[in-house]
Amino acid sequence: MARIDKINEEVKRELAGIIRELKDSRIPLMTSVVTVNVTNDLRYAKAYISVMGDEETKNKAMQGLKSAAGFIRREVGKKINLRYTPEFIFELDHSIEHGAHIEELLNNISRD
Repeated sequence: MARIDKINEEVKRELAGIIRELKDSRIPLMTSVVTVNVTNDLRYAKAYISVMGDEETKNKAMQGLKSAAGFIRREVGKKINLRYTPEFIFELDHSIEHGAHIEELLNNISRD
């Protein structure tokens, strides 16, 4: 496994823990970190976030994460010893939702 892959996994693990501990009512419990891609220079980390709920819930959750980005960055910096602590860019990820929809379609086909 390449060094950057290990960093991605470690940042993902720490980020997920920090998001769970956030005291922001906009971020629901069903918020998970799907994947994290840290740039090679460690300056930025794109975090793909899955939020269960309607569009309004998702938008509020993303607003909450963006407003907490500085705090999240500091916390990750305390937990992971890297030359630079990356700046987080949060993206909404629909893959879990998409998978659940496909599973539902397959279940409907098998019932027919």
